[in-house]
Amino acid sequence: MKKAYLILAIIFSFTACKSDKKNQSESKEDNKPETQEVNVYTHRHYPADQELFASFEKQTGIKVNVVNAKADELIQKMTEEGEQSPADVLITVDAGRLVRAKDKGLLQTVDSEALNKIIPANLRDENNQWFALTKRARVIVYAKDRVKSEDLSSYEDLTSDKWKGKILVRSSNNIYNQSLLASIIANNGEDEAKVWAEKVVANMARTPKGNDRDQVKAVVAGEGDIAIVNTYYIGKLLNSKNPEEVKAGNGVSVFFPNQEGRGTHINVSGAGVAKYAPNKTNAIKFIEFLASKEAQEVFAKANYEYPVNKDVTPSELLSSWGEFKEDLLALSVLGKNNKKAVITFDVAGWK
Repeated sequence: MKKAYLILAIIFSFTACKSDKKNQSESKEDNKPETQEVNVYTHRHYPADQELFASFEKQTGIKVNVVNAKADELIQKMTEEGEQSPADVLITVDAGRLVRAKDKGLLQTVDSEALNKIIPANLRDENNQWFALTKRARVIVYAKDRVKSEDLSSYEDLTSDKWKGKILVRSSNNIYNQSLLASIIANNGEDEAKVWAEKVVANMARTPKGNDRDQVKAVVAGEGDIAIVNTYYIGKLLNSKNPEEVKAGNGVSVFFPNQEGRGTHINVSGAGVAKYAPNKTNAIKFIEFLASKEAQEVFAKANYEYPVNKDVTPSELLSSWGEFKEDLLALSVLGKNNKKAVITFDVAGWK
């Protein structure tokens, strides 16, 4: 009997020792130090961004590894990679896509005093899973030689018969248009949004095609009189190396809709920390840097976007268009209403 007890004691001691070593190993794995790098999955493809990444590296010693692709491709990539994803930060354009990434469980909540202070509540996720980095206003541009600014007023006014055959806009597949309609659903209700979409379709100068820059070029070419575009595209046209694009930019003026009401629709580019970020601390530092005054000034001047940091002045070009009232709708609503917007466009016949 004593011999049996002795054998059991030896087995128990061996098992406990093995288990303890395993726990120590797992503990070490859990507390594995972060490397001096940050892996960024980004949809943005601008030289200004590369300049900022280099500046962050120089200031912090943290190497920025960039994976660049279309937003939907990056979201799919992160989904397929799952817990093994090397992504630390996701950067994309449009709140609708940021909400989509959150809904797929690809982002995590961030506790950052700096980001909470800099980024207004309506420009970040309610659970702090993503934060706006730049703003774009979706405005109406009009032919200088055929339209007067006093002829324009609101998005809702685009349904007026006076714009019959005069409106140019890209397709309903475009996320910018989906988010605009999502904001109209939020502000006016689904029924009114449906009527709005139907009447805008009836007033279109042509079947939707091309990007925002193509709409501006079509206005100048006389295919229509007004177009719905994002502001930063006008900056791109005016500063293009292509004389025809500069001509297109100079041929239109910018109008900010709904100044007597809720304000002009705003969308953003933004960033969030990946759910399984191996370098979470570096990821937060990186996003905080992009929200800093230094980085925001680069975004504003180099890419013709509005800064989210209130201490930064918009570029000279954007400032020349004047100050305007923004729609302060929480941008998370745009993602929540995206499906309704897509269905509404389909019912309205918006190609």
